[in-house]
Amino acid sequence: MKKTMINQTHIEGVLYEHNLEAKVSGDTSKNPGTPFITGTISIATDDAMTNIVPVHFTYVTANFGSGKPNDTYTTLNNIINGTFGSYMKDGADKAVKLRVDSALGLNEFFTDRNGKEELVSAKRNEGGFVHKVDALDEDDKVRNTFKADMIITGVTMVEGDPEKNTTDKAIVKGAIFNFRKDLMPVEFSATNKNAMNYFLGLEATQKNPVFTCVWGRQVSETIVRQIVTESAFGEDEVREVKNTRRDFVITGAAKEPYVWDDESSITVAELNEAIQKREVDLAAMKQRQDEYKASKNRITPAAAPAQGGFNF
Repeated sequence: MKKTMINQTHIEGVLYEHNLEAKVSGDTSKNPGTPFITGTISIATDDAMTNIVPVHFTYVTANFGSGKPNDTYTTLNNIINGTFGSYMKDGADKAVKLRVDSALGLNEFFTDRNGKEELVSAKRNEGGFVHKVDALDEDDKVRNTFKADMIITGVTMVEGDPEKNTTDKAIVKGAIFNFRKDLMPVEFSATNKNAMNYFLGLEATQKNPVFTCVWGRQVSETIVRQIVTESAFGEDEVREVKNTRRDFVITGAAKEPYVWDDESSITVAELNEAIQKREVDLAAMKQRQDEYKASKNRITPAAAPAQGGFNF
């Protein structure tokens, strides 16, 4: 397997909003009593403040394991205490400019909200290094990029819907890897005609995958639809419905894919091992989630209400 699997994202822009929290690790953690920061910062990567890209942080401590101070912790802490402002809370003039070098991860959990238990796997920028900057790159197209080694196992065309203001695109299905070389199933989009033709032309399948490097942009679009209700007289009722859609749009790929089933890239045996490890990890995650749900469902006898009624 490749020594390093490419998986990197670059985001720079104005801090739009955040939900960061300062916490302390509990008694059962690996390092009890350790202060850490968790939460998400959302960054507006364009001057119009419409392309909002979130970056999630699970566990950021003040120092690295080596004891060296962690500048990212300092930056995030300055956001929490208000030293660095956000666009939504403090306005454009006081909103801090940030540069984040992160990586793609998956926010995964099981849900039965539709009456059937299913796995949800949502792509997100996970962790990385955050720095305050004085100026942003003049080209906003380079402020929200991603690049990853990807095993492509299929490509599906999706027709655009004029009513929803969407265009034709190709869904590129496959998997990428995190820094631990854990396999992560993902889907990216190709909207350029040449890109769609290229990926369809690969004829990638689950039995005959293609391993290559792709790159592109993280796009957060606000789709506006007008719904018109005709009136019996006078003016019709016109309502606007806004939906935000996030997408990872591929804008380029390596001229030559990696050699398949080779030690210089990845072997079939290594891929099968990564798939098996993912199944084990998912089973463990589901068990933890089921145990947590069971503990929450244990009913504790309620105390009798105080005399005089129910004061909620």
